[in-house]
Amino acid sequence: MKRLMSLWSWLAEESAGLCCTSAHQDINTVLMRVEHEGLSFLTITLPDLGKSFQRWLDQGKVAIHPAFSNERGGSFPRFLGGFFSRVFDRDSGLLLEDPCTDAIRAIRQLTLVYSKIELECSQARKLAAVRNYLKCEQEVRLFDNELSESDLREFVSMSNMLYGGVFTELDRDIYSGRYLPKHGPGSTADGLLGNQKFRQAVWTKRLEKSGLSAGENLLPNWRFYDQLGGVDFLEPGAEVPVKVTLVPKTLKTPRVIAMEPTCMQYMQQAVLSRLLAHLGQDDFLSRVIGFDDQVPNQDLARRGSIDNRTATLDLSDASDRVSNQLVRVMLNRWPHLFGAVDASRSRRAELPESGQVVRLSKFASMGSALCFPFEAMVFTTLIFMGIQRSLNTSLCRNDLKRYADEVRVFGDDLIVPKDHVLTVVDTLEHFGARVGTDKSFWTGRFRESCGREYFNGHDVSIVRVRQAFPARRQDANEVISLVSLRNQLYLSGYWTTVRRLDELIGGLLTHFPTIQPTSSLLGRVSFLAWNTERYSDERLHPSLHSPIVKGYVVKAKPPRDNLDGTGALLKCLLKLEHKGHTRGQQIPCPYPSVSVDGLKAVLEDPWWGNSPMVNAEHLERFGRPKSISIKLGWRSPL
Repeated sequence: MKRLMSLWSWLAEESAGLCCTSAHQDINTVLMRVEHEGLSFLTITLPDLGKSFQRWLDQGKVAIHPAFSNERGGSFPRFLGGFFSRVFDRDSGLLLEDPCTDAIRAIRQLTLVYSKIELECSQARKLAAVRNYLKCEQEVRLFDNELSESDLREFVSMSNMLYGGVFTELDRDIYSGRYLPKHGPGSTADGLLGNQKFRQAVWTKRLEKSGLSAGENLLPNWRFYDQLGGVDFLEPGAEVPVKVTLVPKTLKTPRVIAMEPTCMQYMQQAVLSRLLAHLGQDDFLSRVIGFDDQVPNQDLARRGSIDNRTATLDLSDASDRVSNQLVRVMLNRWPHLFGAVDASRSRRAELPESGQVVRLSKFASMGSALCFPFEAMVFTTLIFMGIQRSLNTSLCRNDLKRYADEVRVFGDDLIVPKDHVLTVVDTLEHFGARVGTDKSFWTGRFRESCGREYFNGHDVSIVRVRQAFPARRQDANEVISLVSLRNQLYLSGYWTTVRRLDELIGGLLTHFPTIQPTSSLLGRVSFLAWNTERYSDERLHPSLHSPIVKGYVVKAKPPRDNLDGTGALLKCLLKLEHKGHTRGQQIPCPYPSVSVDGLKAVLEDPWWGNSPMVNAEHLERFGRPKSISIKLGWRSPL
């Protein structure tokens, strides 16, 4: 707590210097309120003021905040008043004609710096999160019942216009078996971890009936058909439900995710890989929907803050409010795709603590591999429906292409044309989504999307503390987070604060070299060339003849988990196939009937055994590391 308070004081002092004001009284106020209210003042109360400030920027006028009293004779809070006076008029509370962007950034930095710190919530807040999960389920059912036939027809018509070609290709892939399942490193509802997933002996009859058969996906080839006798095929009522789990997010609320059963996640990944490939090949959709690049959203947000042509919308509980009914009607014309998506979707969820099992009306919770793409496609459909309703005319696909530079969807971060924003918001909420008013902007010159914030074209993004400060060097996660915080603050120009953090980190790490951002070392990023500072422990690499310095390196080994036999063969062949797909080649496996005895020869084949994607190590270690440590080592500072 003391170190968090010290960091806030350092940031306040430096921000005050940049804005030609004083923060002495503000620091005293924070000290007093933290003493009486505890950590929640920094992590809940201050962030609430920061969100209110963003609304005031958008609306162009200050409003009363219940947690902070206004200055005498003034319109804005007494707290941070020196900064507020450079943004709003003291008497009227109206936004100044030319507000100070440094002050805007300072207010946001000081109020929101601890808004995303990952801390364990109280039990009451965890229970509230579970209740909200159930409430979302009830609301999804309610909206499903209230949607009319004409609503669904309009939704299907727009969806077909957008994705008809993609779904046709994907349907053909499913029918022809041109897909590759995949296991990830994460946890599953049935408790299988790491390489154990390649020994799974549970399948569902829904998957089998949809054409996603165990014989085609659990076996290296049909030579091992006799092993299907050990597979348990579950009836729909006996399927393992997703396991709802709470993970730390903020002190205010945890993040609610759901762990999928192994076989479901395995086949979801198969559909996902082909879906993303076809979406990426569509010139229009690849410009409108993003899955791995947030920069287009950020660029559109910056432009919108200047020309006021676009609005940025943020959805609350986005994945939990996408109805399965909408996904079903979206895919209804493509039977093989419909069957694969429906069969790989879990129908029930087990709640934490109580163990209660509920039937799901939502398409999927966070944790499903198909959650993110389908929510993005549903929201994109609703956005263009809103534009169509706003224009009061039917649109064709060529008409939609005119909005390729004004519409962008990345998960629940939406960018839409400002001229149609009210109708788009109404359409989204009519179909069950909830637009977060505190993080949606279209009236003023403030915009926010995908972690970047802009005011009138100026970047007013901030640095957030993600972890509590470490008490010792062995607290690896906290040390890594603190070094990252230091470097982000350096790149943001808080150099006085950074010098104080350097002293703090120097007390934890005996070696803290100057590095460039691309280095693997835990070190100090600097605009100055690294070689302006010489080290007594600097060396030349013995073979590369490039400089190396001594510093701490992050070590995170996957847990030991030996895999042999049929499971090892299956994993290696899948890796080979995925390697071919990443090169854009639809290649057949060159070893269609290889036996377990021939596995060693396959691994030693220079055609693929030396590939970084396929090596013997993954058969000994696989999965998410159970722990992270930092070790001294010699690495390049570049």
